[in-house]
This record gives sequence, structure tokens and C-alpha cells, in this order.
Amino acid sequence: MKFIGRFIFQIFSNGVAILVTNYAVPGFFSGGIRELAIAALILAAINAFLKPVLKLLSGPLILLTFGLFTIVINAASIYILDMVSQAITIQGLKELIIATLIISFVNFVISSSAKLGYARK
Repeated sequence: MKFIGRFIFQIFSNGVAILVTNYAVPGFFSGGIRELAIAALILAAINAFLKPVLKLLSGPLILLTFGLFTIVINAASIYILDMVSQAITIQGLKELIIATLIISFVNFVISSSAKLGYARK
């Protein structure tokens, strides 16, 4: 039950992050609420199932770069989202890097806020 709750929260967090990224990177997202929900669901699935495998396989690189290689893993996740979802469009490497940093930051802030709110109860 905990996994399902976290997964639904991750979908919401990804949806907010995609919208914030769309303001910083014009043309990143094109579509309505349905396409946003689908893109957020796909990104949550990538983060829940594929990202742990990528982190496990690239563990030595993550240690060697003091965790900075996780940015590359996050960029790969967003690139996979771009390939799968037609509502997400990444024009080039610069836009991918900006989108990666924004989505990672927004997800970090939202998840940290939720954990902080949960710890106060």
C-alpha cells in the first residue's frame, strides 16, 4: 500500500515538474491535462522501475563522481520519456540539461516538503 501511495504522489510531483519545466523551456510540453497525466505516469514508471536498475549498474561511476552521475541517469530518464511520449519535445542537449535540472529540483523540493510535513504529525 505504501508503494502505491508513493507512486501516486510521484505522478503528481512529475506533473508539476513538467509544467514548471514548460515555463523555463518553451515548447517542452504540448498537450492538455490528459497528455500531462500520461507523461507524468510514464516518468513515474521510469523512475520506479528503470532508474533503480540504472543506478545499480552505474554504482561505481556514481561513487567515482561523488553522485554527479545521477544527473546523467536523470537525463537518460527524461530522454526516454521524450522517445515514448509525443507530448514531450526536447530540441537539443541544452534543453535536455535544463529540463533535467528543473525536474530533478522540483521533485526534490516537493518530496522534501512532503516528508517534512509528514514528520511534523
